[in-house]
Amino acid sequence: MAAIIRCDWGGDDPLMIKYHDEEWGTPVHDDRTLFEFLQLEGAQAGLSWITILRKRESYRGAFDKFDAAAIAEYDDEKVAELLGNPGIIRNKLKVGSAMINARLYLEVQKEFGSFDAYLWGLVGGDTLTNSWESMSQIPATTDVSDAMSKALKQRGFKFIGSTICYAFMQATGMVNDHVLTCFRYNKV
Repeated sequence: MAAIIRCDWGGDDPLMIKYHDEEWGTPVHDDRTLFEFLQLEGAQAGLSWITILRKRESYRGAFDKFDAAAIAEYDDEKVAELLGNPGIIRNKLKVGSAMINARLYLEVQKEFGSFDAYLWGLVGGDTLTNSWESMSQIPATTDVSDAMSKALKQRGFKFIGSTICYAFMQATGMVNDHVLTCFRYNKV
């Protein structure tokens, strides 16, 4: 039986392999899941993705399963609780950004009908498919991630630089950056 060929960024960590094989690059059109990924990518800033992946379930519990309406109403007591939670990244700016982003997410939903319609509209509505032969060819940012970052920042979103936007686009299938030899390339 032939070995499965994957993108090499996942290494041999079972959690990373599962994430690569089942999620990364798969188009996401669920508003709450898009909001979750946006928040997790922002939390990851300056850290490795495996750190966030290992804390993902704790994040879901701590942040009301990424219910933006609930997060938008967090008060000082809830913020203090979050900053004391070892299951998440206890960075005051990152925790605060979740509340700001939740409020803005709700505004975007009202204006565009869904967060999905807004975000996918920023990338032209379809998955952008690349044809990379190796991971070293994959950029950290693109003109599209630059434009997404700028648009979100203009609305007031936090922890949303171009690198975070590009990682978000990769995670949610807005861009297919699986290498050509990866078994997932043609599946997403």
